[in-house]
Amino acid sequence: MALELHGYRYSVYLRIVAMTLAEKGCDWTHVEVNPFADPVPQSYLALHPFGRVPTLIHDGFVLYETSAIIRYVDEAFGPATLQPSDPQQRARMNQIVAIADSYGYWPMVRQVFAQRVFAPATGQDADEGMIAEGLEKSAQVLAALEKLAAGGPFLVGNTLSLADLHLGAMIAYFTAAPEGKAELGRHARLSEWWLAFSSSAALRETDPGLP
Repeated sequence: MALELHGYRYSVYLRIVAMTLAEKGCDWTHVEVNPFADPVPQSYLALHPFGRVPTLIHDGFVLYETSAIIRYVDEAFGPATLQPSDPQQRARMNQIVAIADSYGYWPMVRQVFAQRVFAPATGQDADEGMIAEGLEKSAQVLAALEKLAAGGPFLVGNTLSLADLHLGAMIAYFTAAPEGKAELGRHARLSEWWLAFSSSAALRETDPGLP
């Protein structure tokens, strides 16, 4: 079995896949790809025509789009243990993943984290207006997720699911900003979940650090 994970080391979506692979006990090789390069290498565009990250290659099978990759990994390597069998819990998991992608990623990661934490780490000035906008939109996202969270150490049911991994990678970046950490603290269920998830081995082992 040969697994290659192509993507940008600081990408939230690369980390989601990496955590899924770790939870399934898989070994893989990381191939660094910078989607912000101009131009994106043709060798990578041959794998992913849109130039986004990540892309997984499993014994010649090429797969992109994070949601497709993590479901494939869960189902291809041993019994599917990261997706609830109960239809309502599975639907809730998919709902949380979709909310994180559609409404949470941009304000929490690209606005709050990227401007407050990543920009200064790379010698750039933070855009305070973008941070303020990101915090306002993040508050709405977290309020919605607070209502959906099961309460306790897992977002859905009584076991780890793809929802925990997907949202967890984003919250790890969001709470690296002091304002993000404070905003999360206003939501009791999410805070209880994050307290448990933030100490997970998969999250720790996939931490890319800062430049």
